[in-house]
Amino acid sequence: MAKTRATKTRSKAKHPLLKKITNVATKVFVYFLLVSVFWVIALRFINPPITLLMVLRNIERKADGKPFKTEKKWVKFEDISDNMKRAAVSAEDQLFLTHIGFDMKAIEKAFASNAKGKKVKGGSTISQQTAKNVFLWPGRSWIRKGFEAYFTLLIELFWSKERILEVYLNVIEMGDGIYGAEAAAQAYYGKSCTKLTKKQAALIASCFPNPRRWTPKNATPYIRHRQYLILRNMNRLGPLDF
Repeated sequence: MAKTRATKTRSKAKHPLLKKITNVATKVFVYFLLVSVFWVIALRFINPPITLLMVLRNIERKADGKPFKTEKKWVKFEDISDNMKRAAVSAEDQLFLTHIGFDMKAIEKAFASNAKGKKVKGGSTISQQTAKNVFLWPGRSWIRKGFEAYFTLLIELFWSKERILEVYLNVIEMGDGIYGAEAAAQAYYGKSCTKLTKKQAALIASCFPNPRRWTPKNATPYIRHRQYLILRNMNRLGPLDF
């Protein structure tokens, strides 16, 4: 009898602690939802001044004994060359205008390829890459992928396709310390991204998967082949009707 009472007492003692943990977890979850939604809505109108990737890259440069370097200049969507927009979509996400953030066929192919032990592929859309670059950190963990999916849904919900592509072309890494189409156009061709030709835009886009290793200034046969494929896709793509 005494043993039963003691067990019930211990059980009751645990309940307040469990309830407290549950309350704290619930509050943290609600606060995260509110802050993340507010953050996404704010960046629909405010251009992100810096990203975590830019910070991490500069930390890496400092560790290697190099000076800080962040070349970037924001250009409005309507001022970015149509060639650059089409090259990005043709290279990275040809279904950009029709999907809601995810290309399921590309994801399935990436899973199949990774399961076979081949080179790891991401299958990420422009929306996913934008979410990762603006709100998250680089990496391949499932936790980061989960946050990426969440923020991808948010920007698809609260941003327009024009805004997603505008942010994407202004913040993504396009070289060592080079971010965005304007900085890339100036670095590689000495001109504004508003004046990029089809071939120039396609060559920049061909280096997107590995911008610190590949460069339009020293294009290998492989990069030239990627440029050719992107140009072919650009011709097939048709107009970008947002």
